[in-house]
Amino acid sequence: MDREELKKILPHREPMLLVDEADVTKEGGFEGRYTVKGDEFFLQGHFPGNPIVPGVILCEMMAQSAVVMFADRTEDPDTLFVYTGINNVKFRKSVLPGDTVIFRGSLTREKKPFYFIHGEAYVGDKKCMEGDFSFAQTKKNA
Repeated sequence: MDREELKKILPHREPMLLVDEADVTKEGGFEGRYTVKGDEFFLQGHFPGNPIVPGVILCEMMAQSAVVMFADRTEDPDTLFVYTGINNVKFRKSVLPGDTVIFRGSLTREKKPFYFIHGEAYVGDKKCMEGDFSFAQTKKNA
């Protein structure tokens, strides 16, 4: 899915739409991509003269990539999948302007309305982040 297709399942819009494309893999996991352009809002002060993508932004990119796995779990247009937890996250390499980050992960557990994934992020063949993330299925404005 490209950005326009992702907007059909993600409530995020610019400047908080932080994934360029994402798809469900044939194994049932997900893969998402984002290319850091260098002019993003989160780089403006992090850090002047030495821009590095903040770790919390990488976690948000992971979440937005992962939501493609949940798109077929409901037909209710008022459904929203929200973060409920971030655990065991490790940052292993800085992500810089010009880098394309690839987010990969899979569902590790499901206890409705909660979903748990393990995800990893790469720039080239170097792992830059990994962790466990949880989501809850809820209603918009609930």
